[in-house]
Amino acid sequence: MVETKTEEKIELQREYIVPMRRGFLKVPCYRKAKKAVLVLKQFIAKNMKVENRDIKKVKLDMYLNEEIWHRGIKNPLHKIKVKATKKAGIVYVELAEIPDFVKYKMQKAEKRLSRVQKVEPKPESKPEEKTEEEKVEEKEDDKSNKEAGLKENKAQAKAQKHTEGTKHEKSTTPRRTVLQR
Repeated sequence: MVETKTEEKIELQREYIVPMRRGFLKVPCYRKAKKAVLVLKQFIAKNMKVENRDIKKVKLDMYLNEEIWHRGIKNPLHKIKVKATKKAGIVYVELAEIPDFVKYKMQKAEKRLSRVQKVEPKPESKPEEKTEEEKVEEKEDDKSNKEAGLKENKAQAKAQKHTEGTKHEKSTTPRRTVLQR
């Protein structure tokens, strides 16, 4: 889980083994993983004493969500061990025991994030103001470049027009022998 810059006071921190099977047995198989996530949020809201049991105040870790969904939508995990932390009325839930491949994903994401933070855009410096003579010279250079480009394009078009072999000597359309009886 990505920590915020301002460290908030932890009100409550607990570990749970959440049983999700009973909740998603009642739904069709193509909705089981989604229901398992909902059951997990409801369990946490109930046991962590979230105000009005509002599941919008329960935030799941990205890796926890992936762990629930990694077997597909039809076959989610039956129970999972999580660590819940309550900060300022919002409960953050993450995996208690992190598998090795999830640790690898976490390290990879941190490395990518640090690489992005290292490459920060340089502040743009204001270009020095040019004198009128330099501006006039620049305009003339642009005009001459455009004219040279136009002349070059005309020469290429003329050369291509006069080259041989642009038309096929034989017709490439297929002959329909069935209709020629």
